[in-house]
Amino acid sequence: MNEPQTFWDHLDVLRSVLIRIAAAIVVFAVAAFLMKDELFGVVLAPRSSDFLTYRLLDAAPFKLHLMNTGLTEQFMIHMRTAMYAGLLVASPYILYELFSFVSPALYKNEQRYAVWIVGAAYAMFLLGTLVNYFVVFPLTVRFLGTYQVSPDVANMLTLQSYIDTLLGMSLVMGIVFELPVVCGLMGRMGLLTDEWMSEYRRHAVVAILIVAAIITPTTDVFTLFIVALPIYLLYELSIWIVKLTKRNK
Repeated sequence: MNEPQTFWDHLDVLRSVLIRIAAAIVVFAVAAFLMKDELFGVVLAPRSSDFLTYRLLDAAPFKLHLMNTGLTEQFMIHMRTAMYAGLLVASPYILYELFSFVSPALYKNEQRYAVWIVGAAYAMFLLGTLVNYFVVFPLTVRFLGTYQVSPDVANMLTLQSYIDTLLGMSLVMGIVFELPVVCGLMGRMGLLTDEWMSEYRRHAVVAILIVAAIITPTTDVFTLFIVALPIYLLYELSIWIVKLTKRNK
């Protein structure tokens, strides 16, 4: 029979887990840093009408020319982007290590439930990131990057603003796509019902349109609809999930 571990034993195990996680992130980040052309080929693809989304929408030809204004800016952006890429690629291993550390303290049924919750949250975050990369961000870049108050005012977009917008919007959309998971948990705890969500569906639609307008500050109704539609579908999915959790209680 194993002796119970002390607080310091748990701390040593946690330190080992964190070291392995940090090492995995560094390894993948270094790999991404060395694959500069492939990395920025993906990151910078939405700035041109050759991007898949624009071709599907048959958009008018355009290409945004980015500029650099700082001596060390390009190198620092290269490092930061590689670090984010390393974190994203290493994320399955990070979740595995964290779950392996926490799971011994959980019962078998709690472990199964935790696997489903963590897996669903991770999958929805990735889905939100992909929706942003292929839909929301390209449409936003196309509108804001080509928008002019006057032909006499040319757009001079910096690489820094482009990268910050891409990463920021990816994070926002990843969080927005956690809606079904959060609603499912609240439904499981009895804090939310499908009847209430159905009753306030019209209010939710207004809120969704406001969120979509904030995410994509454009005057294009089509773009607003494209962004609002997946969020509305997430709301409808959340209603179904809350109803399902109520039946399974």
